[in-house]
Amino acid sequence: MFSHIAVGANDIEAAKKFYDSIFATLGVPAATINAKGKLVYNGDTGFFLVTKPVNGQPATAANGGTIGFAAPSPEVIDAWHAAGVANGGTTCEDPPGIRHMPNGDLYLAYLRDPTGNKLCALYRVKP
Repeated sequence: MFSHIAVGANDIEAAKKFYDSIFATLGVPAATINAKGKLVYNGDTGFFLVTKPVNGQPATAANGGTIGFAAPSPEVIDAWHAAGVANGGTTCEDPPGIRHMPNGDLYLAYLRDPTGNKLCALYRVKP
């Protein structure tokens, strides 16, 4: 459904440190930096960009927005969360763990990146 996702950042170096660390836990290579200074993360299903806003205004986080990343296990999610916190992110929502949902249990963790964008790692718990 998605070709790419882009988020704004005010400090590209801080964003690179944060995103390189969390994406490494998901098996995504470190960012390349394109000619316009954007961080580009290439995944199997699309790409993720981190950029200073093109309008020259400060980057701000989406109010009510969350970007979710699929993870292969709860252990990978715990590593993802720990890497994010260790590299400039902040934990948000409840601690990493199982959430009981009507359509099945999910193992989730939430972070805010250095700019405040809200991220989630998700694993669908098998019955």
